[in-house]
Amino acid sequence: MSHTLARRLAVAGGAGLLAVALATPLPAQAQPSDQQRQQDFANAAKEFGVPVGVLLGVSYLESRWDYNAGTPSTAAGYGPMHLTDLRTAGVVTNEFAGDTEDPRGDDARPALRPKVTQPAAPPPSLQTVDEAAALLHTDAATVRSDPAQNIRGGAALLAEYQRELGVRSEDAKEWYGAVAKYSGSDDVAAARTFADEVYDTIKTGVARTTDDGQAVKLAPASDVTPDTKQADALGLRADAPPATECPKTVACESVPAPYQELPDGDYGNHDIANRPQSQKIDTIVIHDTEGYWADALTLAQDPTYLAWHYTVRSQDGLIAQHVPTKDVGWHAGNWYVNAKSIGVEHEGFAAQGTWYTEAMYRSSAKLVGYLAKRYGVPLDRAHIIGHDNVPGTTPATIAGMHWDPGPYWDWSHYFDLLGAPIKATGRPGSSMVTVAPKFAANRPVFTGCDKIGSGNACAARGSEAVVLHTAPDASSPLLSDVGLHGTGASTMDVSDVGSRVATGQQYAVAGHQGGWTAIWYLGQKGWLPSSTVVPATGLVATPKPGKATIPVYGRAFPEASAYPANVTVQALAPMPYTLAAGQKYAVGGIVPSEYYSATTFDVADHVVVRGKMKYVEVQFGHRVEYLNLDDVVLKPAF
Repeated sequence: MSHTLARRLAVAGGAGLLAVALATPLPAQAQPSDQQRQQDFANAAKEFGVPVGVLLGVSYLESRWDYNAGTPSTAAGYGPMHLTDLRTAGVVTNEFAGDTEDPRGDDARPALRPKVTQPAAPPPSLQTVDEAAALLHTDAATVRSDPAQNIRGGAALLAEYQRELGVRSEDAKEWYGAVAKYSGSDDVAAARTFADEVYDTIKTGVARTTDDGQAVKLAPASDVTPDTKQADALGLRADAPPATECPKTVACESVPAPYQELPDGDYGNHDIANRPQSQKIDTIVIHDTEGYWADALTLAQDPTYLAWHYTVRSQDGLIAQHVPTKDVGWHAGNWYVNAKSIGVEHEGFAAQGTWYTEAMYRSSAKLVGYLAKRYGVPLDRAHIIGHDNVPGTTPATIAGMHWDPGPYWDWSHYFDLLGAPIKATGRPGSSMVTVAPKFAANRPVFTGCDKIGSGNACAARGSEAVVLHTAPDASSPLLSDVGLHGTGASTMDVSDVGSRVATGQQYAVAGHQGGWTAIWYLGQKGWLPSSTVVPATGLVATPKPGKATIPVYGRAFPEASAYPANVTVQALAPMPYTLAAGQKYAVGGIVPSEYYSATTFDVADHVVVRGKMKYVEVQFGHRVEYLNLDDVVLKPAF
């Protein structure tokens, strides 16, 4: 008998019970096809002696019970129980390696070039599929690909963790320690946060239909009060709470980025500032790391490179703060955006790993909601943006801008967690719409998830992105993006945002035909199914009478006369797009013209240049852009 089997025998209390624990799943009873996953949870819970509410709660916090087309999460997790296998998931790199985007995005300083780093070894906690497979006497591929076996594997792991703690009980409140260990956390605060979220879910209950059409329900159990002291027996790190800018409801640690002087007058890896007294923080930028947690933290601590404000870990939602929010991180590739934003990185991959854990979504939403309230940042898609929505600074930088967190980040669910659901705000026939596809049912077939530009189809799965066409016909070509492709059409490559809109973004309506709606996009009419948008209200910007075209800008810099003699004037640099008379674009807000001059290590030399010009932020394409307020008329959309 193997050591694992011997341990299982001890907890089962006899060979007879052990045989039950290692048996194949219970025979399926006659039931509706959409109830199979509910039955799989019930069978696995009974087989391994795990309270079914605990099993459902853990799975919900990992995957929301979804199958995700058998693809790995951004933390190498598979199936409803998020069993992890690093051998088959994302390629380890970092978000800024191998491309041309200058994350600082400031013409007044030398470009910060991409840096190739040697990735750290992934932690053992991200390799749970093998232990689960051993407990089930099967192979890793089966546990990854078969939802029922995946659920059995998760139940087996929870039972094993419970046995290791020496707790014998079928009461859900006695499983807190096992749930905390399932998080994979290496510190007790993060493990507790994960377990607390699971038990909050158990108390409130939840019901939903999964991405593959399974109806699953966790009935509320408001009387379940777990024994939280069990987490102390896990032997995890118990560091003193660090000084961070995080809400109390998340696990947050300080991993500070160094502000350090370097040779040849250079310095890194962020800029000292005094926000919001010096400049208003009006944007929060959502990123993904394109690598694992350890590598992201190593990069943020490199004094010769770059840093952002926060990183969120996938497996348990642990947050690390690197840069104080008063200071300016180098993360968005656009200095105007950097100077007025907070950057939040999320462990994972925009393409090779295609879904984000519920633990990460919840922790991130709590952080972003806290920051938005603290700094008065509106909870909308003009101010809570992806890195893929940040504009290039000049025509030359457009093609190198990033596209994370990618088309598989669920903006609709994220805004639900923020308490600002994306929904209709206008009447039918409104001249403005909000993009709002049904995530699970919206399955555009992108290419290149294995390797950008490969042309190989990605797995068909839910997406927040809707593709635009040149005519009200799904077989018509995609739009062109002159900044990305010149006169060529955009593609379905997962990284190509030239003819793509995102959930929550708002656009001015340009027409209707059949079941299609046209919107103004990059100076063109882009067509999308009317079922993917809802009516909205707000302001639209259009050129003033008499102006045939007006310039579009990627940053809201001041007029030349606003700069003091000791600060180099920053060119306004119009973008290569055309905004012609008659076209309209949804307004995200009116913003001041500002330039934060920070080119030396000595903070005393830093100065905010403010101009008389004002700009209008508009949703011009997939990315936001800026218009001179003097060039436009603002009109209400009903």
